[in-house]
Amino acid sequence: MAKGHISVQAENIFPIIKKFLYSDQEIFLRELVSNAVDATTKIKTLAAIGDLKGELGDTTINIHIDNDAKTLTISDKGIGMTEHEVEKYLNQVAFSSAEEFLEKYKNQASSIIGHFGLGFYSAFMVASKVEVVTKSYQEDAPAVRWICDGNPEYEIEAAEKSERGTDIILHIADDSHDYLEKERIEELLHKYCKFLPVEIQFGTKTHTEYEGEGEDQKEIKTEIPNIVNNPNPLWKKRPADLTEEDYKSFYKELYPMSQPPLFWIHLNIDYPFNLTGVLYFPKLNNTLEIQRNKIQLYSNQVFVTDEVKDIVPEFLTLLHGVIDSPDIPLNVSRSYLQADANVKKITSYITKKVAEKFESMFKADRPTFEERWNETGVFVKYGMISDEKFSEKAMNFALLKDTDSKKYTIEEYKELIKDTQKDKYDRLVSIYTTQPKDQYTYVQAAKNQGYNVLVFDTPIDNHFMQHLEYKGEKMTFVRVDSETVDNLVQKDEKRESVLSETEQESVKAIFTKSISNLQGGSIELKALSPEDNPVLITKPEFMRRMKEMQMMQGMDLGDMGDMHNVVVNTNHPLIAQKLVGMGEDQQKDMVDYLHKLALLNQNMLNGEDLANFVKTSLDKLK
Repeated sequence: MAKGHISVQAENIFPIIKKFLYSDQEIFLRELVSNAVDATTKIKTLAAIGDLKGELGDTTINIHIDNDAKTLTISDKGIGMTEHEVEKYLNQVAFSSAEEFLEKYKNQASSIIGHFGLGFYSAFMVASKVEVVTKSYQEDAPAVRWICDGNPEYEIEAAEKSERGTDIILHIADDSHDYLEKERIEELLHKYCKFLPVEIQFGTKTHTEYEGEGEDQKEIKTEIPNIVNNPNPLWKKRPADLTEEDYKSFYKELYPMSQPPLFWIHLNIDYPFNLTGVLYFPKLNNTLEIQRNKIQLYSNQVFVTDEVKDIVPEFLTLLHGVIDSPDIPLNVSRSYLQADANVKKITSYITKKVAEKFESMFKADRPTFEERWNETGVFVKYGMISDEKFSEKAMNFALLKDTDSKKYTIEEYKELIKDTQKDKYDRLVSIYTTQPKDQYTYVQAAKNQGYNVLVFDTPIDNHFMQHLEYKGEKMTFVRVDSETVDNLVQKDEKRESVLSETEQESVKAIFTKSISNLQGGSIELKALSPEDNPVLITKPEFMRRMKEMQMMQGMDLGDMGDMHNVVVNTNHPLIAQKLVGMGEDQQKDMVDYLHKLALLNQNMLNGEDLANFVKTSLDKLK
C-alpha cells in the first residue's frame, strides 16, 4: 500500500481565497480590524504579566483613507512582528499566529479573535497590492516591510518605523473604489466593528460646546478623535452594576429609531459554554409583524450575523438584542453558524432563561405582568406552540383574557368554568369571541346564559387553542357564534317547540324556498327561548378554523370557507304566531327581513346589501 501527501499549490489557492473564501467582499475590513484587535490584545496580555518592557501607551487602532494614493490603511500599536514572524505568518496560508499565542498564553488571553489564519488574505479581495509595515515589541527588532500583489511572489525588506505595531496598507483595486469613500467605510465599521474591545479611530469629528449665556453665549467647535466603537458594551458588564436606564440607553444605541423595550433578560453563563448577551422584548402591538431589528450575533465582540434562527428558538427571533459567544461554531469566514451539540445547548439555555424570566415577573408583580400581557402574550403563545419545554413552564403563567378584561391562568380558568361550562362528554367548553364588538349579540346571549366568554383576537390564537386542546387538558374551544347559545355547551337537556311537527315542516319549507346562497350551509329549526332572536346565523367551528388557518398560509377555500347555517327559533312569537298565518308574499318578505337582520348581527352583510336592507326597512316603516 502506497502513502503520500496531498499537494496544495499557492498558485491555485490564491484565486480561491480572493473569490470564494468569504461570502461578502466587505468582510475584509472586519477581518483586518479583528487582526489589529488581536495584536493589541496580545500586547496588553504581555503587559499584564510583566513581559513587556516599557510603557503600554496608547493602543487605539487607526483607519485612514488616502484618496490621492488610493490606499486604505489599518494601523495598530499591538505586538508587531519580526522579519522571522512575517515570513512565518504571512507566507504560510492558514497558519494562525493567534492559535500559537493562545496555546502559549491560554490562561491569560481568552479573548483572541482569530483562529484560522486566513483573515489577512481577505485583503486581496479588494486590493491589487498589499503592504505590511511592522515593528515588533521586542527590543532591537528592526521594522520590516512585506509587499505582495496577490500572487505567490512577495518582497520583504527593511523599513522605517519608530513605534511598535503594524500598518496594513491596501492599494485598492480599480473595481473596488467604493472602499475609498468615507461613508462606505463608516458604514462597515458600524456594522462589523461597533463593539470591538479596542478603541478604533476613523479620522476626527467636530465637537461643539457653548460658553457663556444669552447674547454673550459663544459656540466653540473643536476637532476630536472619531472613535467609532464602544469597546466595553453593556452585555460584558455585570448585571449588578447596571441600572434600568443603562439597559434602555443600550437598546437605543442598538436601535436608535425604536420605542423603549418592555423588559429584558441579561444572559451570562460560563459553563458548559461561554455566552453573554442581552435580549430585549420589544412592543409588538399584538401582531406577528416582521421585525427589522434583529438579534445580533457576536463572537468575542466581532459581529457575525443577524440571522440567528439556528441558535435562537424560532419564537424568540421576534426579540431584539445581542448574543455573544466564543463557543459558537462558525465557518471559516466567520459569516454563519455550523450546527453542532453546542448550538443545541445554547438554544435550550436561552429558552430556559426566557421561561424563568416570565415566571419570575408573574410571581413578583402579577398586576404589571397582566398589564403587559397584550404585548407579551404573543411571545408566550408562539413559544408554547413551537417549543415543548417552554410550553411546560408557560402553563404556569400563560393568561386567558375574558370580555370583562379579567385575566386567568389556564388552571384558574378551568376552575372558574368547571360548574357551568362542562358538557355531556365531561369536557370543559371555553367559549370565545374574536371580535367582541361585532359579535356583541352573541356574547351577551352567552353571558345571559351564565357563561364566561374569552377574547382571542390575535392571528396566533387559532393555533394556540388547538395546542391546548391537543395537550389533553380536557378543554375544547368554541366561538360564541358557532352554535346557538343553548348548544355552545352540549348537554342532554332539550327544550320543546310550541309548533307541531307539521307546522315545523311548513316553516322549514318557507325558509328553504326564500333563502339561497348558503355556501353549503343548512337551514335548521330549533326550540330556543322566546327571548332569543327569531333567526340566528352560526358558522361551524371546524370550517371557520380551517378557513382562518388556510388564509394565514395564503390559501383560499372559496365558498366553502363562508359556509354558515341559518337557525330558526320556532318558539319566537314572530315565527310561532305570525309567520305561519301569513300569505306567501308576506312570508317571503318576513323571511328575507329576518335573514338579513341575522346576517347583520353576524357582520356578514356587504355594503350594497346593507344599504338595500336599511332602505327597505325604512320604506316599510313609512
